[in-house]
Amino acid sequence: MSSRDDLPPQNDPLADAQAETPHHGLMFRFRNYFLTGLVVAGPVAITLYITWWFVTWVDGLVRPFVPLVYRPETYLPFGVPGSGLIVAVIGLTLLGFLTANLIGRTLVDLGERLLGRIPAVRAIYRGLKQVFETLFSGKGSSLRRVGLVEFPSPGMWSIVLISQPPSVEVASRLPGDEEQISVFLPCAPNPTTGFFFYLPKSKIIEIDMSAEDAATLIMSAGVVQPGSDQQKKVAALANVANAARIANSQAQPSARLEPETAKAD
Repeated sequence: MSSRDDLPPQNDPLADAQAETPHHGLMFRFRNYFLTGLVVAGPVAITLYITWWFVTWVDGLVRPFVPLVYRPETYLPFGVPGSGLIVAVIGLTLLGFLTANLIGRTLVDLGERLLGRIPAVRAIYRGLKQVFETLFSGKGSSLRRVGLVEFPSPGMWSIVLISQPPSVEVASRLPGDEEQISVFLPCAPNPTTGFFFYLPKSKIIEIDMSAEDAATLIMSAGVVQPGSDQQKKVAALANVANAARIANSQAQPSARLEPETAKAD
């Protein structure tokens, strides 16, 4: 009769589970902590990068027009980021102040008449001026309302920004008697490009969404839905990581007690 030591070793499932549990818990916690840190740091890093790029771009445009005697780097051993942006803001504010009086309006009218005499420049200037007046006047509702249209095929719906009704010349050439309206359909992930077209007003389903939320929805390709709170997502990830840590800490003592109970039996 063979002794107990001569028997071949047998796998203990309980021991294997006890050995694998800490490894699985450690990787699970590492993954959740990493995702939580990524959710927190990612938007901040991208926002800072875009802000830095914009400030640097404005500085590069404005700095050549600033005399050397007024540049901070003339008196400091290093450059001051944002100095060009400050100069641009002050300059635009002064330009608006001067344009508001009689002399400024006279000079602006004179400049517009000069530009109006150049055929190629005239169309570009007038179009850009109308766009800027519409977007920054704060009075109109162009591209501030959001709607849904059935595009590119029946049963498929796309986000559009509602603009203005067509002019009399365009409306007279459009077929049908129904009121038409112009819309802009942004493309993902770059909402600055897209399609512009006219369609009947009844074909648009206007929705209660801001233009900023619509741009976020398009840029994220539907990943970020309107009304979603990033702080809630961060808190949810943190709660998952904390729950995994608690569950892992509770599972290890129970795994140690079970073999001792089995031996006592």
